[in-house]
Amino acid sequence: MPVRRINVGPRMSQAVVHGNTVYVAGQVAANPTSSVAEQTKQILGQIDALLKEAGTEKNKLVSATVWLADIRSFDEMNSMWDSWVAPGHTPARATVEAKLAGAKYLVEIAVVAALD
Repeated sequence: MPVRRINVGPRMSQAVVHGNTVYVAGQVAANPTSSVAEQTKQILGQIDALLKEAGTEKNKLVSATVWLADIRSFDEMNSMWDSWVAPGHTPARATVEAKLAGAKYLVEIAVVAALD
């Protein structure tokens, strides 16, 4: 079964397609701001673009992992997530507090989606 990699870099690919599954690497905001909501909105747009390039969309999400630099921003992140996720097609999801790669990053999201 072939493996297709999207936006391959020296350390990681932004997405990998294997079989009928798309694995999207943890995404952080391309232009981080001080707002968790704005970073989340940027990240979800990036995920949409990667899913499209892989040949699927957000209503095919299977799982998601969300990392927050401060868990107190849970509701702010969810304000963007809830308006983005496809109703009736919500993935299994975990949300945890974690120290992210740089202080400017407040949110990171990784997803797995199905291809049909």
